[in-house]
Amino acid sequence: MVFGIGVDIIEIDRVKNSVEKYGDHFLSKIYTESELEYCLNKASKYQHLAARFAAKEAVYKALSTGWNKEIGWHDIEIYNEPNGMPVAKLKGDLEAFLSNGRNLKISMSHSRDYVVCMAIFYKEEAGLG
Repeated sequence: MVFGIGVDIIEIDRVKNSVEKYGDHFLSKIYTESELEYCLNKASKYQHLAARFAAKEAVYKALSTGWNKEIGWHDIEIYNEPNGMPVAKLKGDLEAFLSNGRNLKISMSHSRDYVVCMAIFYKEEAGLG
């Protein structure tokens, strides 16, 4: 059963401009240390930063139908599995909320100028999957 779907698209230059204008204040507000370590070591760092920004927004939108507390930027951490698949790790109260068979899947895609992310919050039904 699907509880929520979220999607977000962002211009990579918008994130680049925010980093250039606000620097470490912007970076530390939005991203966890491990996200920054991953993104800032990439040749296309702004693309990776934008992808994580869009992913967090998409996750927030997917959870908005079942979550009634505030969500901080650091409550959602985006990382990649060794095979490259993106994963959203939820922290704090959100982590407990995602227990009991509830799942969250994300998908990211990008072009030269844009990044898009989709998040699906669901619970597997007995006998399916």
